[in-house]
Amino acid sequence: MKKLIFVSIFLFNLFVVFAQNAEITQTELKEYISYLSSDELKGRKPGTEGGMLAAKYIEEYFKEIGLKPLGKSYFQYFDVVVQAKADESSSFKIGNFSANLNQDFIPLTFSSEANLNADVVFTGYGFDIDNKDIQWNDYDGIDVKGKWVLILRADPELDNPDSKFIPYSNERTKVLTAKEKGAAGVIFVSGIELDKKDKLMKLEADQTESNFGLPVVHVKRAVANIILEKSGKTVKVLEKSLKTDKKPISFDCNTRVLAHTKVNFEKVKTQNVVAYLKGSDKKLRNEYVVIGAHYDHLGMGGWGSSSRMPDSIGVHHGADDNASGVASLMEIAEKLVKNKKQLKRSIIFIAFSAEEIGLIGSKYFTENPAVNIKDIKTMINIDMVGRLKPSKELSVGGVGTSIEGEKLLNKFISRYDLKLGISYEGFGPSDHASFYIKDIPVLFFTTGAHEDYHTPLDVVEKINFKGLKTLDDYIYDLTVNLATRDKDLTFQDAGPKGRSTKPSRGMKVKLGIMPNFTKSDNKGLGVDAVTPNGPAFKGGMKKGDIITAIEGAEIHNIYEYMNRLGKLKPGQTITVDVLRSGKKVVLLIQLDE
Repeated sequence: MKKLIFVSIFLFNLFVVFAQNAEITQTELKEYISYLSSDELKGRKPGTEGGMLAAKYIEEYFKEIGLKPLGKSYFQYFDVVVQAKADESSSFKIGNFSANLNQDFIPLTFSSEANLNADVVFTGYGFDIDNKDIQWNDYDGIDVKGKWVLILRADPELDNPDSKFIPYSNERTKVLTAKEKGAAGVIFVSGIELDKKDKLMKLEADQTESNFGLPVVHVKRAVANIILEKSGKTVKVLEKSLKTDKKPISFDCNTRVLAHTKVNFEKVKTQNVVAYLKGSDKKLRNEYVVIGAHYDHLGMGGWGSSSRMPDSIGVHHGADDNASGVASLMEIAEKLVKNKKQLKRSIIFIAFSAEEIGLIGSKYFTENPAVNIKDIKTMINIDMVGRLKPSKELSVGGVGTSIEGEKLLNKFISRYDLKLGISYEGFGPSDHASFYIKDIPVLFFTTGAHEDYHTPLDVVEKINFKGLKTLDDYIYDLTVNLATRDKDLTFQDAGPKGRSTKPSRGMKVKLGIMPNFTKSDNKGLGVDAVTPNGPAFKGGMKKGDIITAIEGAEIHNIYEYMNRLGKLKPGQTITVDVLRSGKKVVLLIQLDE
């Protein structure tokens, strides 16, 4: 109750200011960011008390300045999966041997809840491939109907980054193939060449509870060798034979496995905060411009939170990411309300939740928009805009998603002490991507990453409020143009509408650079060249940069660089620290998949 009283008093003070001043001010921006990034809100993680306090703060603000809810409520509720965990009832038995959950075996997130007592068939890598490049069928001449299949992870060409096997080597593809062949369950095991330490796969909350309708487990090699014991073979021997001969090896193991699999998904309820301002034109008021900014952040950090300092358990304030964007949304909304008579189109204001765990809030809105999605004519996304650098560069993404986008941006820029850094692609690591997928022109505003990104050091004291006010005034002018222009922006495709689904492995990702292999002083990895239009190029990396860290993990040489890349995921957005002319620069780079 004390916290809610505090919020009410704080809001009252703000609304007194609102009643007196319709301009965007540094004072108001600072007050909003100070509260949203305060210890009181504990990092605004979805589903937490701090996340709800932030949402109610934004809701009350929308009410007070005269915005209406888009539906029955300002809150648009949805659930998010925050953790996947094997249920303690899960078991795995081979005769008198009982495997230990999380030590010897683990059910995978796409496993069904099931009981299966059946014989086991070893089916090599679990392939059924017949094309001009590869003919390999691990199921030829072997009956797997109603049985477990024991499958090696990956493929026999681990040392070939361009292997033709790669599209068939991921676990989900293999499970689907096994199911099509009639298998009742799948047991995965890692070969020595794939994983010498033989670690069990981690269960990741990937925002889906769907499964393949059969039990799927990963076991340690010692457990798999018990299954294989009667055949006289081991995982090591089979992996070597498959790699050397490049021919299928399949056989009945003459062993039964009794297993129970169950995975629990921990979900929390969170909410977007949605309001709108009705346009003045009787015809055009049924068209909408959306302005959005996500209000969630990483909570208290820790492992699995995306914190770049996972050992530091403490409030991740997120002043720049993205209290700065929410404060901008609020200030721009206030000024638009005061000048609403000139706005022909209606404007929807959205504070998104769950951006940090996969753009979940914006995806939910575009699937449940409360208006006809085709009537949304443009989306403006404001994310991390509080650290305008001395170069005065404002980065704008999605410029190529409309024919008129670049011309529109340049029309107003001369009024402001800003320099435009333009990216044309519509898909990117923030909430505008969800709208681009729906064929809506987008504009994504950011001042970029910095060394405090996703750490507890992203605090209000480091915000450039003068720069923030300047770019907010600029965004306001663009919004008025979009809401009053006679013709809508003309949508056009600008890059892929999603991450590539091409599987990969080993060094899973590439930055798109030519590293300096000869640099041997252990003070970082030099960059001799940057591939045009590659991830590093798009993230702002330059020839001559020295890479010193990836995701906060130090890089001293080519070996550490290769190791760090091998742990990254395709499509992941990462930070890369570089030294440029003796100064530290932090780049935000979205990896290809």
